[in-house]
Amino acid sequence: MKIAFDGRTVIVTGAAQGIGRAIAVAFAGLGAKVHAVDVYAGGLDQTAAQGNITPHTLDIGDRDAVQALVPGLAADVLVNCAGGVRGQVGRPIEEISAADWQTIFDVNLSGTFFMSQAAAPAMKAKGNGRIVNISSGAGRTISLTGIQAYASAKAGQIGLTRQLAHELGQFGITVNCVAPGFVRSNPTTERQWDTMGDAGQKALLENIAMRTLGRPEDIANAVLFFASEHASWITGETLGVDGGK
Repeated sequence: MKIAFDGRTVIVTGAAQGIGRAIAVAFAGLGAKVHAVDVYAGGLDQTAAQGNITPHTLDIGDRDAVQALVPGLAADVLVNCAGGVRGQVGRPIEEISAADWQTIFDVNLSGTFFMSQAAAPAMKAKGNGRIVNISSGAGRTISLTGIQAYASAKAGQIGLTRQLAHELGQFGITVNCVAPGFVRSNPTTERQWDTMGDAGQKALLENIAMRTLGRPEDIANAVLFFASEHASWITGETLGVDGGK
């Protein structure tokens, strides 16, 4: 199976580090012109330095800013990878403010919608397109973080994937989702891993069929498949890439 993206334009959000960076680099390595999007300019520069990647500092939760940038890029592929917990930790429900809740939804769910909304018209005009959303195992079961908004927003991405697949399929656009398991890919996941301690780490690994953690490249490989012509009749699906649960 050969996968190539020569002549294709790809947008990857959350590309300043971790899984998003791995996805951007993978597309660039297969010939795509990649636009890497994130709020963290320093990390974006490091991603862009790996070649054929143009950095864009953007808060995807800001609809006006998204509309100012994305339509003009005329992307063939959009990967919505931006997300995370915005520095929060698990706390009892009584302690969660409206701002705590909303800031996680802004980046994980609203941003996915705004980016897709801005990218869709160019894809419709071409009669072809690929949107791949990066959810999480937290969206299918529960979140290891204990953060209610994160689990809810990631589940929302899966629902949005199904809905957009049905809306956009008639225009030749597929919309699919990847739900990664726990991957040590950025400072947040490193802190989470350390906080588990030896016993928690052992328990996590024993709950994975493969008994190993994944790599950012494992997630990127699934995205490449969904974005390729080999997945042209697959839409509305969520693929768990988690070593087996």
